[in-house]
Amino acid sequence: MTSTTAPSLPAALVTGGSRGIGAAIALTLGELGYHVFVNYATRPEAAQTVVASIVAKGGSAEAIQADVGNAADRERMIACLENYGRWDVLVNNAGITSVGRKDILEATEESWDRVFATNLKGPFFLSQAAGRKMIDFIRAGRQEKGYIINISSVSAFAVSTNRADYCLTKAAMHMMTQLFAQRLAEEKIQVFEICPGVIESDMTAPVKEKYDRLIAEGAWPIRRWGRPEDVARAVAAIVQDYFPFSTGARFLVDGGFHIRTL
Repeated sequence: MTSTTAPSLPAALVTGGSRGIGAAIALTLGELGYHVFVNYATRPEAAQTVVASIVAKGGSAEAIQADVGNAADRERMIACLENYGRWDVLVNNAGITSVGRKDILEATEESWDRVFATNLKGPFFLSQAAGRKMIDFIRAGRQEKGYIINISSVSAFAVSTNRADYCLTKAAMHMMTQLFAQRLAEEKIQVFEICPGVIESDMTAPVKEKYDRLIAEGAWPIRRWGRPEDVARAVAAIVQDYFPFSTGARFLVDGGFHIRTL
C-alpha cells in the first residue's frame, strides 16, 4: 500500500540504467531532482556505482535488479514504484543486440525470442503498467503528469542484415510509441521515442573499427561518435517540459545520419 502523502521527489525508472546510455540518463535525471530507480539485469556493482554517483551529487536513487523480459521481474519493479507513491517518468532503455550478429539466413529462434523479450515485450508491458499507475497517481493528485520515453535506434529504419531481430524490435517500438501516445494523451501522459545513432558504448565496442571508418568517410554529417550524454540531454529536454504540445514524436540523436544525400 502506498502512503497517503505523495513523496516530494518525482520518481523515474530507467531500465538498463547501470551502464552506457542508461547510466547517463539516470545520472541526468538525478541531477534534475528525480528519485531514480536504476534497473539492472546482471551487473549490481555497476548499478550501485550509478546510484552512488547520484547520491554524491546530492540526489536520490536506488538500484533494482530485474530482467525486463521476465513478467515476474517486471512486477517487482512496478511494485517498487507503486510503494514509492508516484511514477513520473519511465525510460525504456534496456536492450540487447542480436545474439551472435548472424546473417538473416542463419538467424535463430533462440536469438529472436531473447531479443524480442528484452527489446519489445518488456518495454510494451512496462509502458502499459506505467500508464495505468501514472493515471491513478495523476487522478489522485499525487503528480501532475507523466512521461514514457522509449530509447530506440536508427536501426528502426536502417537495415543491418546481420541483426534482423534487433532492427525489427526497434521498428516496432516506433509504432508502440505512437500507440501509447494516442491512448495516454488525454491522461496528461506524453510518450516519445529517442533514436540514437552510433553511440560509444560496450554494445558498439565490438564493431569500433567499422564505425571509426564510417565516421572518417563522412557516413553522417557530424563526424564523431555519439556519446551517452547526447541521448541523456534529449531526455532532460523532454522531462523539463520543453515540448508541452508534442507527443508520439521521434527525436533523432544520430549526428545527422538520417539525412539522405546524393
